[in-house]
Amino acid sequence: MSRPSSARLAALCGALALAACGRSEPPPDPVEDQPPAAAPDALSFTLADWDAMSRWDEGEPDAALSAFRRSCDRWSLRDDQEPVSAAAPWAGTIAEWRGACVAAEMAIEGPGAARAVFEAMFTPVGLTAIGPAVDEETGPTRIETGLLTGYYEPELEVRSRRGGGFTYPLRSRPDDLVTVSLGAFDDALAGRSVVGRVENGRLAPYAVRAEIDAEGPGEPFAWGRPIDVFFLQIQGSGRLVYEDGRTERAAFAAHNGRPYRSIGRELIERGELEAHAASKAGIEAWLNRAGPRAARELFAVNPRYVFFGQEALDDPELGPRGSAGIPLTPMASLAVDPLFLPHGAPVWLDADLPEAEGWAGLLIAQDSGGAITGPLRGDLFYGWGETAERRAGSTRSRASWILLLPHAVAERLADDAPPA
Repeated sequence: MSRPSSARLAALCGALALAACGRSEPPPDPVEDQPPAAAPDALSFTLADWDAMSRWDEGEPDAALSAFRRSCDRWSLRDDQEPVSAAAPWAGTIAEWRGACVAAEMAIEGPGAARAVFEAMFTPVGLTAIGPAVDEETGPTRIETGLLTGYYEPELEVRSRRGGGFTYPLRSRPDDLVTVSLGAFDDALAGRSVVGRVENGRLAPYAVRAEIDAEGPGEPFAWGRPIDVFFLQIQGSGRLVYEDGRTERAAFAAHNGRPYRSIGRELIERGELEAHAASKAGIEAWLNRAGPRAARELFAVNPRYVFFGQEALDDPELGPRGSAGIPLTPMASLAVDPLFLPHGAPVWLDADLPEAEGWAGLLIAQDSGGAITGPLRGDLFYGWGETAERRAGSTRSRASWILLLPHAVAERLADDAPPA
């Protein structure tokens, strides 16, 4: 296995020693008609070489290093002995990631500096998904690549009051909506939650979209065009532009706990759209042709409803907070299934992206989503604006995964792996 040069390693370790002496939740929903990959049962880990990461030496993972630092800021508030992920204890403890965080914080900007940090502090580990056995002779199914899609932060015009085509509300989280983290009651359920409301002393399912539209729980704080707000709910957050030029962020606050259903798939099943035309643009064109009544009926097919909170746009160069509580970095933040992969982990993906065939890049797992299920399932955050929207809406690629783990964690996984 290739390692960073001794000079690089010595410099970083020296910085690490000095630093040690000086120191005392909403998920974006899936892009339309991009169903999740089947979720296999487990992961298999294989130590890899840096040479196995195609084009690793060609790029500068500076954005990924910045994103990783933000994950480290969250970890700095946690105890050393806590697992990085209760759902994925194999990823080690906070203490085992501290060294990488200090090295990232101490890194000096310059050509190759970000690469040097990752090479010095991490070991590449190839990921393979293990599915159910096909038969006794072949054994478990091994899946080498997973599904990669994309998402973005929409920008939409809104009004402070209803009128002039701006007729659909953005609602704040209702007072009666309750989210229960099941991991607080059973460690085996870490990462899972249920949503509902209390009725007669029992937790009952929350209202579906059509009921919310009719009953109106949650105070409206802005009004948008119905199509725009519906797609905003799919993405989970967005930038709002008011009539006076003021901008703010509609941040994910909660959803009603109901399953997501794709209206793109519904239109395909009805024969209204061909599969190749069921992109966001194709769906939006159909909605505009069909009119408001047909649009409302189609929206009701998806029972999930998303509530928002208002946030100041403090740093316009960063996206909304992902489910890990960290502002997302364009082309450096990735949504994963936290039941399989830990938030904060660097992941090298090799995939074909729109306008970037043969792309490979380093991303940091910092978000999750309703359709992002399974160990090799990712959703790449593109950013905001028309280009990000276009690329996110057409991203659907097979991708190979290499996880970067602190050396001690990677070596422990290798020792625990069963013989081939």
